[in-house]
Amino acid sequence: MNEETPGSVLVTSRGPRLLAGASGRRGVVLSTASTVIVIAALAAIFLLAPGSRQVRHTFLNPADMWHALLGDPRHGYYSVGEALWLNIRMFLAAEVLILILALAVAVIRQSTGPVMLPLRVISTVYVDVARGVPLILIIYALGYGLPALSLRFVSSQSAAVYGVAALVISYSAYVSEVYRAGINSVHQSQVAAARSLGLSHWASLRFVILPQAVRNIIPPLLNDFISLQKDTALVGVLGAIEANKAAELYSDTTFNYSSYVVAAILFLILTIPLARFTDHLIARDRGRRLAGGAR
Repeated sequence: MNEETPGSVLVTSRGPRLLAGASGRRGVVLSTASTVIVIAALAAIFLLAPGSRQVRHTFLNPADMWHALLGDPRHGYYSVGEALWLNIRMFLAAEVLILILALAVAVIRQSTGPVMLPLRVISTVYVDVARGVPLILIIYALGYGLPALSLRFVSSQSAAVYGVAALVISYSAYVSEVYRAGINSVHQSQVAAARSLGLSHWASLRFVILPQAVRNIIPPLLNDFISLQKDTALVGVLGAIEANKAAELYSDTTFNYSSYVVAAILFLILTIPLARFTDHLIARDRGRRLAGGAR
């Protein structure tokens, strides 16, 4: 009996783990099989549709997709692949400016002193207006309004500059609210502890509150920047030759929409890795919080 007891205990302790592993593998197999079935069904419906051949020629023509990707100025159209570089540059420039402006707006709105009241009012009005007006209208207002002012420096910029300014104005309003949510998520005990150490309000904000707030808001910030990367395509309405505009010029020249599919694929190549990285950060943050709660 004494010799059998350890064995029985071993089987009992390993049993749940073995069952959990088998259940997990079975779930992966079932999910993979269902995904393959759904994709195969959708592909069959597409290929068997009466207009499938025409749609494939118009949107998925390999030759047109290749020509659109590389471009040919001799025939009047640009390379969608090269034009994407303008989207990336606009995205990077706008991202840096948005992080700075949004943080300034959030800090001003969180201030409590009477001296900051006029700035708080201006910041509140700015956030309400920038979030309420569609981005495309802000792009039109800056892209066509500022050049009409005939100012020496302001009115002589490129369409890409006006587009970046519009993106910064619109997205800074949203990101400032993300900053505010992160600041408010820091427990008041942290603020009280900082003040008890003799730190001023601004020093507490800089060294204690903001570092914790920024760590909490990184996942939602990355989600906003995924949207920002896509919205750079709207700058093409001002005439900037970015990926979507290059695809439009190819389509207008060849009367084929495969160039838009190329542009969509290139945007997916940019956004999907960032989306998966965001999911990773969210999962890691959830695990960290659960581990902290268990302790």
